[in-house]
Amino acid sequence: MTTKTTPSSLPTALDHLIARSVERAGGWIGFDRFMALALYAPGLGYYANTLAKFGHMPSSGSDFVTAPELTPMFGQALAAQVSEALEKTGTDTVWEFGAGSGALAVQLLHALDGMGRGDVRYRIVDLSGTLRERQQQALAGHAGRVEWLDELPESMQGVVVGNEVLDAMPVQLLARVGGQWFERGVVRNAAGDGWAWADRETGLQPPVEVPGKHDYLTEIHPQAKAFVATLADRLKKGAAFLIDYGFPEGEYYHPQRHMGTVMCHRGHKADGDPLSDVGLKDITAHVDFTGVALAGQDAGLAVLGYTSQARFLLNCGLLGVMEQGTVAERGMAARLIHEHEMGELFKVVGFGVGEPWDAMGFAVGDRSHTL
Repeated sequence: MTTKTTPSSLPTALDHLIARSVERAGGWIGFDRFMALALYAPGLGYYANTLAKFGHMPSSGSDFVTAPELTPMFGQALAAQVSEALEKTGTDTVWEFGAGSGALAVQLLHALDGMGRGDVRYRIVDLSGTLRERQQQALAGHAGRVEWLDELPESMQGVVVGNEVLDAMPVQLLARVGGQWFERGVVRNAAGDGWAWADRETGLQPPVEVPGKHDYLTEIHPQAKAFVATLADRLKKGAAFLIDYGFPEGEYYHPQRHMGTVMCHRGHKADGDPLSDVGLKDITAHVDFTGVALAGQDAGLAVLGYTSQARFLLNCGLLGVMEQGTVAERGMAARLIHEHEMGELFKVVGFGVGEPWDAMGFAVGDRSHTL
């Protein structure tokens, strides 16, 4: 039985938990630890509590919309790449990480069935017990084919998909102040009723030099890189496609991007203050796709390609899918590829085990050379 978490009760319990962590650490914790607790503390963190997350409008109590929630045409197009990858790798299992409401799983299974791939099994790896309940309801019609796991198995085969997974992995904050690099962490504020920023000297630096002497705030992504490295170690046969918002290294650590990319989402509004309303809103950071690609390569995966979400979905036949929809449905799907919507900000990186092959999603407009 799941205990209902309400906005009024949640912050107090979560604040107490974080306060104990800060106290045990000597009064200061890195932002990555704070972000991990804010998002994933059992029963209290944003992704572990029972508050709504995904939906089209604030009136639903949701905080943001993802591509599968926006339109089922996202999953229909992605299914073409998944089907090809299953065929190329000789596997029959789809693995999804961070499956959200279960919408993408439903879309992929339905589309794969339509392609004659009713034999495909589906495995969901998700840390959130409350989201798992929602996923199980959405996937009731496919119950015999879907299995849930709490963590990566030691060995796996199949095609991995992850939509907006990497951006929710905790990041470390680095601040250049007066020409010196510090790690930015979290302490109790002076009043003892909230949180405040505090910098500590560090030997850490961004993976590339940031030109100029101006003050600069950015992130590094050890957990995202470790996730990809672990995935590479355990995926014995198959491929992986990770979709998220972010940039290659040269754009990520551009001198003009001096305020970092950490952002919060609540009620379909964005704000830049992760220290307030902890547990009641999402905290994300953009993805350094160069770091992700190198982590995969260094761990033995082949990079199949890297491109914008727009180009990837078009390569996978989205226009043909859109032709089957109503005017309203086509309008929603267009948001997936419009440059000022999701089309350019979101990127896709593909990995394969063994010799690389020509994946359809990167057939035109591959940007691997920019990584």
